[in-house]
Amino acid sequence: MIEELVTAGAATASAGALYVMAAARVVKQYERGVVFRLGRLLPEVRRPGLTLVVPIVDRLHKVSLQIITLPIPAQEGITRDNVTVRVDAVVYFKVVNPSDALVRVEDYRFAVSQMAQTSLRSIIGKSELDDLLSNREKLNQGLELMIDNPAVEWGVTIDRVEIKDVSLPETMKRSMARQAEADRERRARVINADAELQASKKLAGAAQVMSEQPAALQLRLLQTVVAVAAEKNSTLVLPFPVELLRFLERAAPLPGAQEAGASPASSGQGATAATAASAGKAADPEALAAQARELAGEFPPGTSGDVVRQLLEGLGEKGVPGLVGERAVSEAEPGTPGTLAGAEGEGEGEERTDAEGADGSGDAPGEGGARG
Repeated sequence: MIEELVTAGAATASAGALYVMAAARVVKQYERGVVFRLGRLLPEVRRPGLTLVVPIVDRLHKVSLQIITLPIPAQEGITRDNVTVRVDAVVYFKVVNPSDALVRVEDYRFAVSQMAQTSLRSIIGKSELDDLLSNREKLNQGLELMIDNPAVEWGVTIDRVEIKDVSLPETMKRSMARQAEADRERRARVINADAELQASKKLAGAAQVMSEQPAALQLRLLQTVVAVAAEKNSTLVLPFPVELLRFLERAAPLPGAQEAGASPASSGQGATAATAASAGKAADPEALAAQARELAGEFPPGTSGDVVRQLLEGLGEKGVPGLVGERAVSEAEPGTPGTLAGAEGEGEGEERTDAEGADGSGDAPGEGGARG
């Protein structure tokens, strides 16, 4: 009798152990259990921990409540401004109602993926290229709302949606690069023009100050010469005063005025002097020096008269034509009209004629008296 009881107890314990082993289920902390009993959904959702189900009768489905990261494949579309782009994104979502996620949709992951792709293509068609490149946060919010509306019925909520990359055609990239380069060049030109305007105002102020003190201009010239000489070059640039050329142009007499205003006796001397002054190598150095001193005296204080005099003397020694505005007289044979030798020959001929006339007038009375 006792043996039978022990045997029955052992059999019962073994059956109980087998039942517990068959009915025991473990639900993790981030999961929820949904039980289907004979195909019908039980309203109670199993919490994390150890739970028991009826073997063969119940079926336990575990649903994760973690946030799922779902990449959206790159979608190619045409924007509202007719630009072909290729955009890819990523969706973050999670299950909030395990029963609806299992009952209302066959595969909530695949459903969310397809809805995200269609919504992304719709966003591409409604947006412009500038919005896709610079205003992504607004597009992300719109894409999130478009995916979240149908996903709520599936027991899924969309946490966030992010557009990862926008691929443009190579021609569009080059066009945008040229546009950006032109914009940067425009800004550089505007900045350069503004700098030139400010510099011109400063230069105008400096010129006004230097006009009040002429010596300042001479000091500035010397500083420029020193700066040029400090660069270890053998070329020294010395500016030629423009006022000197203007003075020479004003001082040049007109050839017609000389011939009309001069007497026949003095026309030869005037032509000789003008021709000698305008000649290069035949001009007198002392006359040139005197003329240089006279020209140097016409300049205001602060201008170097010695430099002007040396310059004029050098021009006279080298035979540079046009010191007083006349045509250059080259060396030619005596008696040639328009040359220095011809002018001298005419002057000497006039002197001889005057002398012979004087002698003839003096001898005439004597001869007449003698004859008488």
